[in-house]
Amino acid sequence: MDKVTRRKFLIASGVVSGGALAAGATRLALPQLFASAGAGTAPADAKTLVVLTLYGGNDGLNTVVPYADAAYHSARPDLAYAADKVLHLNDQLGLNPSLKGFKKLWDEKRLGVVLGVGYPKPDHSHFRSMDIWQTGSPAKPVRTGWLGRWLDGTKGTPETAVSFEPVLPPLLAGETVAGASVPVNGLKLPPGVKSDVVAALGRPSPGEPALQARAAAAMTDLLKVDRLVQEAKNVAEPPPDPGGEEDKTQGATTGGQDALGTQLDLVARCVEAGVPTRVYSVSLGGFDTHANERATQERLLGELDTAVSRFLERMARTDAGRRVVLVAYSEFGRRVRANASDGTDHGTAGPVFVAGAHVQGGLHGHQPSLTDLDAGDLKMGIDFRDVYGTLLESVLQADAARYLDGHGGRLPELFSA
Repeated sequence: MDKVTRRKFLIASGVVSGGALAAGATRLALPQLFASAGAGTAPADAKTLVVLTLYGGNDGLNTVVPYADAAYHSARPDLAYAADKVLHLNDQLGLNPSLKGFKKLWDEKRLGVVLGVGYPKPDHSHFRSMDIWQTGSPAKPVRTGWLGRWLDGTKGTPETAVSFEPVLPPLLAGETVAGASVPVNGLKLPPGVKSDVVAALGRPSPGEPALQARAAAAMTDLLKVDRLVQEAKNVAEPPPDPGGEEDKTQGATTGGQDALGTQLDLVARCVEAGVPTRVYSVSLGGFDTHANERATQERLLGELDTAVSRFLERMARTDAGRRVVLVAYSEFGRRVRANASDGTDHGTAGPVFVAGAHVQGGLHGHQPSLTDLDAGDLKMGIDFRDVYGTLLESVLQADAARYLDGHGGRLPELFSA
């Protein structure tokens, strides 16, 4: 097969993207992942990080609600939540009424809420903002993700960092190593491409570069992945609720194409099986709520709440599970003032959730002012790299400055001793 055509197919089919092509991105079948159980070199007490991306720009002000602030109600006369509707965290802030499981985690001191998280010189573009969050580089575009650089530095293998998403997210792409993508919805071939063509794509092509050959070799597993992942998905997903139709949300802007509950169920199975993966990436999309926001966001937050609270309750039953830390973020929050369509437009800073048995529950940082604004947007209080640095050091036992271009901010109070 012609090398240029082969490379175009690899990119179009989502096997590789950006720096992941150079690193030889991998797709793993679930049996391959489970077969790696017990084969890792990490210490027996090593923690596991689960990174949950909320694609589309979640409205932080209607997630962690400043219900006692008159400026909040003035800016959102139809979208604001009344004090008696939210789940109170203190006498100023409360959780969205859809986050009852998060409130339980809060009461058990297993949920940390980091307030006003953003990055310098914010960008309202979904793609640029998400690129900044996933690469950890707000000053300039780079080819590698913040966890991809950690993979490079620790000489990790593809199964060290796994994404249960159709395409490997940039945060797991390094220069020399990339994480593995294990899609839970199965293989979707481009129109007109048959299975025998896929098999042919996995065969060596004389004279092609070694790294391209490594990426192409992953194609040989795709047909098997399609069958095996579907079987695994049927096992992992709970039966539908007989009391009503379960709404599994699809991604809106980018990412988030698989049901979050299914992704987290697979993470749980891997943790319980002793798979040597240190980092998992999962996602939920649809948060770009420019119109009719309340119903859409409540539905999405309800799915988030159910999936995360069920996952963490399951993780609390085992030693390995209690070493799991989950962080949930979105590329930006929304504008303070509602728009004319009962929605909100792209904004800046927002809350980040960090949850797990080792997390110091409570509020971290300060709620941004709703009157001292930057052209209608919230001012950042905490740099997102402070959160990343803390996770690298406290969860992955890594030299955070090495992977964050020397950034030194940390949130030491986020984790208990």
